[in-house]
Parts: sequence; structure tokens; C-alpha cells
Amino acid sequence: MTMKTAESMDPAAVAYANRRAHERMSATFDVRFKEVQDAARALHAYSLNLSAGGLCLRTRRSYDVGARVRLQMSVEGEDFDLEGVISWVRDDAEAIGVRFVDVKDADQERLQRVVASFKR
Repeated sequence: MTMKTAESMDPAAVAYANRRAHERMSATFDVRFKEVQDAARALHAYSLNLSAGGLCLRTRRSYDVGARVRLQMSVEGEDFDLEGVISWVRDDAEAIGVRFVDVKDADQERLQRVVASFKR
């Protein structure tokens, strides 16, 4: 298994990368990459799980740990336009972990509501 993680990067730059502050819930929905070059690279991406702090995406293209991405997604009737940082890459599973960054307070609250709705 090939897995690149944030640990292979500068520790000061990724101190937060592997601490999960938010519970993850299984959730499958389409995710679009906002930047044209990322959308072309990803072909098709969908979520495997979601938390208020990030998500796991299945995609056929690999990304570098630490790369920034802009995502658009619609979950439970809520539309999101978010920025994230690639926290880990699993080439064999065609999956990446994305940690949301610079999330507006209103979007954070909506993410928490959406994640909570999956618990019901």
C-alpha cells in the first residue's frame, strides 16, 4: 500500500493535520473541484466520509500532500464552496483526505448541521 501522509512534511506546517477535532460520518455525494486544472485531473470525485473539519474523497488522480484545493459540493440540500488542504493520499485506494481551511463561521455551522443529520 502506498500512503503519503502529512508526517512526511515539515512538522510545524502540518501540526494539525492528523488530529481530528470533528466526528466523521459515512456520506456519499459528488464533489466538484472549482479550479479547472483540478477538475480535469480528478475526472470524477465523490466523498466516502464527511466531518465539519474535512472529508475523504475517492478520486482517480493523486494529489500531493499539502496541496490546496477548492471544492464545491451539495450535501443534504446545502451548497458549499470550500477550500482545503490535502492531508493524506492513498494511491492504492484512489483516496485523499482533505482538511477544510479558512471556513467561514456560517459555513462551519452549516457543516456541523449537515454532519449531525447523518446521525439520525
